[in-house]
Amino acid sequence: MDFTQAILFNIEKLVGTLKKEEDLKEVLKKKFTKKEFKVFVAVESGIPKEEIAHEIHGDLQRVDELYKTACKKLNQEKIKKELVII
Repeated sequence: MDFTQAILFNIEKLVGTLKKEEDLKEVLKKKFTKKEFKVFVAVESGIPKEEIAHEIHGDLQRVDELYKTACKKLNQEKIKKELVII
C-alpha cells in the first residue's frame, strides 16, 4: 500500500512535505486504533468492504464508521504535524 497517496487523497489541507513511507506507517499505527489502521489500509488497498467486514468480525456499516473515523483523525492538526517533515 502507498501511504503517501492514501494520505494525500484523504487529507483536506496539508502544509509541508510528507515523511517517508515507513515513518508515515508508524505514525498511523500510533494514532489509529488497531481496527482503524487495519480498515484504512484495507480500503486504500482496494480490498472489498465485505471482505474487510468479515476480517474484523463486523458489518459494512462498521467498516464505513472505522474508515470515516480514521479519515477524520488524519485531518486533525496534531496528526498532520506528525506526518510532515519539519
